Amino acid sequence: MIDPVAFAIGPIVIRWYALAYLAGIFLGVGYGMLLLRRKSLWVNGTPPMTPDELFDFTFWIVIGIIVGGRLGYVLFYDPLVFAANPGQIIALWDGGMSFHGGMLGLMVAMIVYLNRKKANIFSGLDLLACCATIGLFLGRVANFINAELYGSVTTMPWGVIFPGGGDLPRHPSQLYEGLLEGVLLFLVIRYFTHVKLVLRRPGIAAGIFGIGYALSRIFVEFFRLPDSHIGYLAFGWLTMGMVLSLPILIAGIALIIWARTRRHA
Repeated sequence: MIDPVAFAIGPIVIRWYALAYLAGIFLGVGYGMLLLRRKSLWVNGTPPMTPDELFDFTFWIVIGIIVGGRLGYVLFYDPLVFAANPGQIIALWDGGMSFHGGMLGLMVAMIVYLNRKKANIFSGLDLLACCATIGLFLGRVANFINAELYGSVTTMPWGVIFPGGGDLPRHPSQLYEGLLEGVLLFLVIRYFTHVKLVLRRPGIAAGIFGIGYALSRIFVEFFRLPDSHIGYLAFGWLTMGMVLSLPILIAGIALIIWARTRRHA
């Protein structure tokens, strides 16, 4: 396996996980700036913000992801432990981030920002949908490097023996998620934004992201081991990740229906 520590300078340790977060944010912002410059892609030729405004918004992206991701993990995955030890909530260095919480935090930051600008909020959510897959891919690769969130035992030739996962090869479920939620979903959304021009109907790209992410996550959860302190919620296969993905799936479907039936100037 790859060393989770990318490099160290004296007592300062830089991990691949942190670099993946930073790279995902800045590459996503860079891609978003390219999309915003293509005004012809957007409804009425009006993007939800300018490229410079998106660059300035990067700080709020970082805050939204970190605060939302951490609070999501605290509330969804281990509320009793953190209620007994509230000081551990800020101990980000010990790990524990929720994608669902990070996504909600990022959406709240975008909605508040665009509402103040009186810009199209649904176009802003479409922008996030186009860019988020980059961070998802890099984040899952970092999970693989950290040897965390691995899957069940497998006899498939691509099985991996993870440190702490025993002597038997296991599904590299982190890479499954990275390929589905990151690479494949990016290509699907790219096709719809640049060929079908769905950014001219605000909400559709965000809906596609919601459906694609939820279906990918639910599928991979059948191979991925649940958090040890939670386990399976029911039936020997239902996980917290599946439960949290269902509202995203429903919201994605609802967004597409709403966007397709709403008339735009």
